[in-house]
Amino acid sequence: MTVFTPGPHYLPGGLPIPTAEPDGLSARYWQGLCEGRLLVQHCPHCGTWQFGPEWLCHRCQRFDPDWREVEPLGHIYSWERAWHPAHPALRQHGPYLAVLVELPQAGGVRMVGNLLGDAMQEVEIGAPVAGVFEHHREARPSYSLLHWRVACHA
Repeated sequence: MTVFTPGPHYLPGGLPIPTAEPDGLSARYWQGLCEGRLLVQHCPHCGTWQFGPEWLCHRCQRFDPDWREVEPLGHIYSWERAWHPAHPALRQHGPYLAVLVELPQAGGVRMVGNLLGDAMQEVEIGAPVAGVFEHHREARPSYSLLHWRVACHA
């Protein structure tokens, strides 16, 4: 696992702070990121992995899937170079790369994140990536994000 402690952070200030829903559905995911761990839901009944968080298993419909830690290693499944800001705080922060990362050790679930590095870098489908945790301990409430960086082997 890589802990990314840039100064300044990869994303500019002024963005909404990500927090769990009021019902707490994604609280374990966000807490895991704060601890430098990637947690993904796994059904103890049928073995299905899933992301984003749900109260029940997508496959067998049983309630309360477990959360399991997985290494933040995967492959780029898809990507996009974003030229237009999705939020006013990103007005001077483009372009940037958004990737859809497939996690083989979590049943192939996919999650979206930023790809660190030069926004104009060549991006290859299938390229190995490693997760990079960006902690915002100074924020109230504090939070952490998971970004991705091209890796030599994943």
